[in-house]
Amino acid sequence: MNLSNLLTQVFIIVALEFALVIVIIAIGILRTKKQQVESKKEALRHKPSKRKRKLPSLIISYILLLLGAISLTISIIYVSPIMAFIGSGLTFWGALLLFIRPTKLVKVNLLDSTTISSLTTINHIIDDLKYKGKAIYLPPRYLKGLKGGTIFIPSKKEIVIPSVEEVAQEKVFLKNPDGISLTPPGLSLVNLYEKELGKDFAKVNLNYLQNNLPKLFIEDLEIAEDLEINVEGNMIQVKITGSIYNNLCKEARKLPNICGSLGCPLCSSIAVALTRATGKPIVIKKTDLSKDNKIIEVYYQIIEE
Repeated sequence: MNLSNLLTQVFIIVALEFALVIVIIAIGILRTKKQQVESKKEALRHKPSKRKRKLPSLIISYILLLLGAISLTISIIYVSPIMAFIGSGLTFWGALLLFIRPTKLVKVNLLDSTTISSLTTINHIIDDLKYKGKAIYLPPRYLKGLKGGTIFIPSKKEIVIPSVEEVAQEKVFLKNPDGISLTPPGLSLVNLYEKELGKDFAKVNLNYLQNNLPKLFIEDLEIAEDLEINVEGNMIQVKITGSIYNNLCKEARKLPNICGSLGCPLCSSIAVALTRATGKPIVIKKTDLSKDNKIIEVYYQIIEE
C-alpha cells in the first residue's frame, strides 16, 4: 500500500468519523427533546405514528446505511480491513434504526375530551330513564363471546341480576328484572390488557391479576406510576397512582351515574378484568380521588349469586 492510498484512507476514515459524530449528536438532540416532552406536567398517551413526512430517525438510519455502503465499497477497492469493520458497524446501526419505529405523543386531554362526551350521554340517558340501581358487571358466562362485556343497570335501587337466558337475547332494555344492558366503557381497554399479557382473564384467577396488572400498567402500557390490588373477603381495593386518566376521572366525578356506578374507562376496565377472573358479578361500590388528583382508589364488590 503506497503513501497516497494510505492518506486517502485516513482522510476517508476521518470524514466518516466526523459524519458519525454528527449523527450521534443528532440522536442526542432527539432524545433530549423527547425527555423534555415527557417531563411536562401534562400526561401524554402513546399512539403509533403514521406521519407522511420522513421522521428524523428514519433519515438518520438512511445516512448510516449510505455511509456503511460507501465504507464497504472503499474497503473492497483498497483491500482495507479497517474500512470493512467501519462499514459493517455503520450498516448494522443503520439497519437497527430503520426497524425502530418512533411513537407519536398525543395530548391526553384531547382524547379525554372525546371520551367525556359519550360518558355524558350515557349519564343523561340513565337520568331520563330514572334508573336508581348500581351498574352490575356480568361475568363471561352471560355472554356469547369471551372478549365481550355487559353491564346491567336495574331500574330499582337494589342488586338484582338477570338470568343468562335474558342477557343472551342481547337486548338493551330487559324486563325480568326491569333494567338496561350496556357495553362497559372500559371493554376495549381490558381486551388490550389481555392482548399485551397474552392471557384470557376468564382462565386466570385474582392472584394472577394482582401479580401481573401492576407491571402492565407501570412498565408496558405506562398508564400509571403505581398500581396496588388488595383483596379482603368479597371486597377488592384498587389503588392507582399517577394515572394518565386522572383528569378524566375528575370530570367523570361530575356525572353521578358514571363515577358512582359504571366507572370511567380505566375503573371500568378493571371491573371487567375482575369479573372475568372471578367468574362472578362485580359492582363498583365507591371511587375516591385524592385532592391533588394523583391517586384513584376504587372499591369493587364481588356479588355472590
